[in-house]
Amino acid sequence: MVGSVLRRWALPLSAACLALVAGPVAAVVEEIPLVDGTMWVKSSEDVKKAYLVGLANVVQVEAAYHAENPSLAGTGFSPRVVAGMKGQTLGGVLEALDRWYAAHPEELRRPVVETIWFEMVVPALPKRP
Repeated sequence: MVGSVLRRWALPLSAACLALVAGPVAAVVEEIPLVDGTMWVKSSEDVKKAYLVGLANVVQVEAAYHAENPSLAGTGFSPRVVAGMKGQTLGGVLEALDRWYAAHPEELRRPVVETIWFEMVVPALPKRP
């Protein structure tokens, strides 16, 4: 039910949101940092959870939107994240990121989303023939 509602309204809502925020966002894009390991290790658990929930929400909305088009469903970023993170929990991802950055202090400039992608998503995806 929620998925069908999201799919039906995703494009109009996205367009409306983009129109509303395009001006202000363009003015502050330089102020929005790409969250990397340096920020991650300095953040509280609540901030880390908020980041992961926000990322998960973006992935869910995009995956719902692409569900109407099966040819895109397996090739886009979000469907791959959904497949690669199947069975993961918020707490598990948070702990895995904490462990990874602790074990790789030389990689603190690496963006968190990149770490999630290459250390969690890609290794869990089915291997292509």
